[in-house]
Amino acid sequence: MRKTLRWLLSLVVLIGTVSTAGAATAAQPDATGTNVVTDDAADIKDRLLAIPGMSLIEEKPYTGYRFFVLNYTQPVDHRKPSKGTFQQRITVLHKDTARPTVFFTGGYNVSTTPRRSEPAQIVDGNQISMEYRFFTPSRPAPADWSKLDIWQAASDQHRIFKALKPIYDKKWISTGGSKGGMTATYFERFYSRDMDGVVAYVAPNDVVNKEDSAYDRFFAKVGTKECRTRLNAVQREALVRRTSLEKKYKEVAAAEGYTFNTIGSLDKAFEAVVLDYVWGFWQYGTLAGCDAIPADAKNATDDEIWTSVDTISGFSFYTDQGLDPYTPYFYQAGTQLGAPTIVFPHIEKKYIRYGYQPPRNFVPRDISMKFQPGVMHDVDAWVKRNANQMLFVYGENDPWGAEPFRVGKGARDSYVFTAPGMNHGANVAGLVPDQKALATARILEWAGVASAAVQADPDKAKPLAKYDSKLDKRKVERQLRP
Repeated sequence: MRKTLRWLLSLVVLIGTVSTAGAATAAQPDATGTNVVTDDAADIKDRLLAIPGMSLIEEKPYTGYRFFVLNYTQPVDHRKPSKGTFQQRITVLHKDTARPTVFFTGGYNVSTTPRRSEPAQIVDGNQISMEYRFFTPSRPAPADWSKLDIWQAASDQHRIFKALKPIYDKKWISTGGSKGGMTATYFERFYSRDMDGVVAYVAPNDVVNKEDSAYDRFFAKVGTKECRTRLNAVQREALVRRTSLEKKYKEVAAAEGYTFNTIGSLDKAFEAVVLDYVWGFWQYGTLAGCDAIPADAKNATDDEIWTSVDTISGFSFYTDQGLDPYTPYFYQAGTQLGAPTIVFPHIEKKYIRYGYQPPRNFVPRDISMKFQPGVMHDVDAWVKRNANQMLFVYGENDPWGAEPFRVGKGARDSYVFTAPGMNHGANVAGLVPDQKALATARILEWAGVASAAVQADPDKAKPLAKYDSKLDKRKVERQLRP
């Protein structure tokens, strides 16, 4: 599920104001006359590079911040640190050591363009962003895929936190969207003493991998009947016209140099793209977007059916070239995270040859995989019993929210909120007013920057950093995996 070079769900952004907090920091002009933040006691770059294992890739100027792209030396196996290391990319969006710090994880590659997550805007703080292990270039060589699991990744994050905490010694909040929200949750499960709060956006929670009826119930009710009917009809019609549309697919593949060795055939790739269509629409579309879906699929042209499916699902994705960057995700989905399997009651069985294919089909066969069924159950049970200062945000129309995290009686100061009408880009700003105010107030409190007025009345809570139309505009790269 995913569009031609996808929308890696980042919840990203930046800022445009110079810090005024803390006597240890001052805004001074750089060579271009732009104000940047510097530490009077010691240059922040020198302090970062004094950390053992830290090296500079580049520094990019940004008004009101210092932005660094760095490599940090990590053990391939945190249980056996002597067995080799690899270089893991991280970025530091530095505002002021007197401000709180947000630890952002996208769960995939890290952006090397300055970005600011919603919690970082809310608390007006620094942001550390981590590239997930095994996403290139943060991949050990040779790659021992057995060392790609949620505990090893959480241990990467723990080491980064421990290395940077002496510099950024105020409160820390971890966050991430989609697979990044899952990552922030797993980090909390294994290292619950590190962070002062967790904000996990649209984080799927596939506790029992073989039981996915929640997704089928979701698709039976999401949106309106008229919209569902349009989408279902186009999806079915694409399979009815498999012969003619696959002819076009072959022409496109030849022109673009696409190959299909991993999934096995163009026919398998074609069906996988088509079966992603409805899911893809709801993941990133809106109800208003239904107006762009062909209203009469049976009488639509081949080009109209092709274009609608390609726009939403992306015929390039299940090629070798499309799958390769996501091998680490599919490996994890097939070994620990789980993956949804849905049914298609609106399509006759004669038109479906393979069904919703498992992650194994999307990973090269020379990489061995074995599913570990107890891993997600452990995390789910831990969250229900032990969640402390955790916030989960979901979108009402997001398929991935069909199996959410929930907090139980043992949880403390933890919440699960759903933004009405929102999709996989759901955020705190999209919550209903009372929940938005409460969520913002709790984030400020966890970060240690809630004013007395906010502590007395959560309705007064607002982000501390001003919104900047350029820096705080969400940039989403479409990809239909979490």
